[in-house]
Amino acid sequence: MTNPIIAEVFRGSIVESRHRGAFAVVGLSGKTLAHLGDIQTPIFPRSAIKAFQCLPLIESGAADHFKLTDEEIALCCSSHNGEAEHVRVARSILQKCGATEDAFECGAHMPGSKDATYELIRQNRLPGQVHNFCSGKHAGMIALARHLGVPVQDYVRPDHPVQKKVAETLTSYCEVDISKAPLGIDGCSVPSWAVPLRKTAIGFAKLCDPQNKAAAWIIKAVRDNPFMIAGTDRFDTNIMRAVPRLFLKLGAEGLFCGCIPHAGLGFALKCDDGAYRGAEVAAARMLEKLDVWTNEEKQALQKFTHQALKNWRKIAIGEVAATL
Repeated sequence: MTNPIIAEVFRGSIVESRHRGAFAVVGLSGKTLAHLGDIQTPIFPRSAIKAFQCLPLIESGAADHFKLTDEEIALCCSSHNGEAEHVRVARSILQKCGATEDAFECGAHMPGSKDATYELIRQNRLPGQVHNFCSGKHAGMIALARHLGVPVQDYVRPDHPVQKKVAETLTSYCEVDISKAPLGIDGCSVPSWAVPLRKTAIGFAKLCDPQNKAAAWIIKAVRDNPFMIAGTDRFDTNIMRAVPRLFLKLGAEGLFCGCIPHAGLGFALKCDDGAYRGAEVAAARMLEKLDVWTNEEKQALQKFTHQALKNWRKIAIGEVAATL
């Protein structure tokens, strides 16, 4: 099916571009409470599901064993900018589990933060794997491997015990047989399984279960440390600072997933063309329309439903606006 338009890009008063997409909002019972577009075709949730990749670290006892802090758990769930604080926390996780940066299998790239990139250039240094958007997640996976007493090498392979634990978690939470799901490789080299938006939302709704102590730790850690989940000038960090009762995480190619613990809701949204500008404003509007917020929270969310566009001279030339 052709998904509906979820965001429009205006130059002046004229619509210059349009973004299509779909979303699902699901309750703890598994009932779909709101949806738009195709929510049944499998898609790759990518980094939006890092909470599920972190759950085995906690459920196995590894996080307690290595005395991980809330900010370290938050970084395990992050797609961070590679800023100094992100690097510090990633290294702290490695130090606690007795590993070094050589154990990383995520690859190196320049930090997502321009300031962090400029600082490396000033120091005449190349970026390391610790600057990778996903180094927190990988540090957590290395810690899990150490705790399980299995080789750390090849921890990114689908047949490694660490990834088998992740697959078991996704199967349980998202109510899909991951062994039969389409398999791809993510940008950071870990397996990426394709799951329908509705099933992904079901998984996030289950994180709201008040009896789920591992999920509660993740949600508290992320909401208390929103800078760790992304960083300076990032949508995830900014919207959770504005609405602290929200738990939200981006994924590559225009994904946003998360949950609203006080309401017992999980959600998943994807912009078809992978554009974050469309996904961000649409996710904010989807959330704003849910009748689970205070007036102050609704007003805070409303501010994220459109983004001003400026040219290189900082002249306002239009905006990106949600159409939901």
